[in-house]
Amino acid sequence: MNIDLNGVVNCALQRGCSHFDERPSDTDVSLLVIHNISLPAGQFGTPYVDDLFMGTLNCEAHSSFSDLHGVRVSAHCFIKRSGELVQYVPFTKRAWHAGASEFNGQTNCNNFSIGIELEGTDTTAYTLAQYTSLKILSEAIMQRYPNITTERIVGHCDIAPGRKTDPGSSFNWHLFLTMLKQSG
Repeated sequence: MNIDLNGVVNCALQRGCSHFDERPSDTDVSLLVIHNISLPAGQFGTPYVDDLFMGTLNCEAHSSFSDLHGVRVSAHCFIKRSGELVQYVPFTKRAWHAGASEFNGQTNCNNFSIGIELEGTDTTAYTLAQYTSLKILSEAIMQRYPNITTERIVGHCDIAPGRKTDPGSSFNWHLFLTMLKQSG
């Protein structure tokens, strides 16, 4: 897997959404944030996550979508249960994934982070295919952005405590970090 100078992953399905903007000038991309998402909650394999990131979600399609009307959100990448990788925003751009956030005293984590969404919930085990894709993607990210180390890979819950809980108790940090260290 390669990431080019424009922040595009060579083997990801490219879905160019418009929910991003420029990073502040001279920004050092130095944080990787792991999230989870499913729409409707707990349902996998639907088109709704893609619709949300692309700005085309029909909020009438499910009763739980009413709070999403007008929401503009994105992630750099989305990893489906099958392990398929979809990229919405190049890593050189600021995706809108973290919201109000702070890491090591730095606020506005969107400015300096990469956001990866896993199709899942806080309480449903992730698949081995997802961990494998996340490991391979993380290795490529760490190679392209060397200030992202294993100590700078966090959950959304870590940068927005009390507001966010993902990737949740179902995310096996030990397995993921062991996979990363075995290849490094």
